Amino acid sequence: MEEKKKRKTTTSTAVKSRYNEKTYDVISIRVPKEMAEAFKAKCAEQGEAQAQIIKRAIEAYLSK
Repeated sequence: MEEKKKRKTTTSTAVKSRYNEKTYDVISIRVPKEMAEAFKAKCAEQGEAQAQIIKRAIEAYLSK
């Protein structure tokens, strides 16, 4: 039996974008390329999302 692919709709994407704009903020940083590569590699090795590592670091800093 052939499985049908779900179609991604523009409305769905727009709704998600509005929710994300309302709920979240973006924090951008610049780090040396070597550091970024090492960070990405370690996250992949550990099976952890990069964003989760950053969120935990921010939470730890704020709880001081």
